[in-house]
Amino acid sequence: MIAFRDDLPLIVLEDRSAVAFDSGWFTRALNVAAQRAGYPQWWLAPHIAGSVQAWLKTLAERTSLPVKLFMRAVREALKVIGYEKIGKCFEDAAPLARISLVELAQGAGNGFELAFFAALNRKLSEVLQRGGSYCELHGLHHAVKVLRQQRIWSRDCAALRSEIVTFARDHTIRACNAGPQGRELFLHVA
Repeated sequence: MIAFRDDLPLIVLEDRSAVAFDSGWFTRALNVAAQRAGYPQWWLAPHIAGSVQAWLKTLAERTSLPVKLFMRAVREALKVIGYEKIGKCFEDAAPLARISLVELAQGAGNGFELAFFAALNRKLSEVLQRGGSYCELHGLHHAVKVLRQQRIWSRDCAALRSEIVTFARDHTIRACNAGPQGRELFLHVA
C-alpha cells in the first residue's frame, strides 16, 4: 500500500510530472491572484486553501488529479463565493514550481559556482517555458554553504547568497520582459 502525504491526490501537470498539494503555496498563489484582481490584502486566502485541502481529502479513491480539473474546481469555487475575478486571475499554470537550490549546488559540485548558475538558469527557463506563474527556490542557506564548502556562515556566504537572489530575480525579469506582454512570474526565495 502506498500512502500519500496528507492522504491527498497528486496533481498531475501538463508535462505529466506530479506534485503534492502544498497549502502554503496555494495560499500564496491565491494572494497573488487576489492582488492581480485588485484585492491587495485578501483575508480569505488561508481559509480557501484549507477548504480546497479538505475537498482534496474527499477524493480518497483518486491517487492523482489533472491540473486542469484542479484549476477549474478552484475557479468554480471562487465564482460561487463571489470572487470570480480572482478565479480568472488564478492561472492555468503549473500549480507549483519548486527548485531545490541544494540539489543544484550538489549537482554542480563543491565550489563550482558557474555550473550552479548555469543549472539555475536552465531550471528557471523551464518554469517559464511551461507557463509557470509562481516559482519557489528553496534551500538557499544550505546551498550557499555547499557551494562555499563552509560549515559556518561567513561574509563570503552572505555575498554569494546575495548573488544568487539577484541572479534569479534578474533572470526572471529579463525572461518575462522578453516573453508575451503581461507575462509575470512570482519568485519566492527561501
